[in-house]
Amino acid sequence: MRTRIKICCIASREEAQMAIDAGADAVGLVARMPSGPGPISDEDIADIAAWVPPPVATFMLTAETTADAISQHLDRTQPTTVQIVSHIEHTEAARLAVLQPHVRRVQVIHVEDQTALDLIPIYAPYMHAFLLDSGRPGAGIPELGGTGRPHDWSISRAFVEASPLPVFLAGGLSADNARQAVRDVRPFGLDLCTGVRSNDRLDKAKLTAFMAAVMAA
Repeated sequence: MRTRIKICCIASREEAQMAIDAGADAVGLVARMPSGPGPISDEDIADIAAWVPPPVATFMLTAETTADAISQHLDRTQPTTVQIVSHIEHTEAARLAVLQPHVRRVQVIHVEDQTALDLIPIYAPYMHAFLLDSGRPGAGIPELGGTGRPHDWSISRAFVEASPLPVFLAGGLSADNARQAVRDVRPFGLDLCTGVRSNDRLDKAKLTAFMAAVMAA
């Protein structure tokens, strides 16, 4: 099965076009976050999301933690998919599914230890996919993505094997480790931000190298 690619931290239509031209299946649009790279305004998210042509998916990353706030954020930005970067209450996940039934919902799981697998049955009934990342939501300043660091891929592989939903892998990915990530974890897709950027800009050479590495996996 072909590994899907999501390029995150897209900052403009030009960056979105570069990612699409390289073969990305989805682009990530980062809203306001407590930390990490790539946030843009809701107005810019809405503009890029409206501009990106199908079948490329537009993921809006939100740090909101209640169904009502996430739903309002979706109404302002109109992406095809919402990526929920915090570990929200399952009751909020259930309510969001009712409020936004036509929007694809992706729950981020921050892999700090084996307990990440305990979250599968909690969220699976209300989500369309999971995304495994290396954040530390309990830190003094919460890290909810864009850390540039990998986590324990043996836990990720166990998560993929146990999950009834597709699983994206994120965290410290680059052209140097993409092939190994695909072979070790066998995810549905790969997601990255810092690994294809230089000086806060999408780097065409890094992007091309990453795509080639995934194709060769």
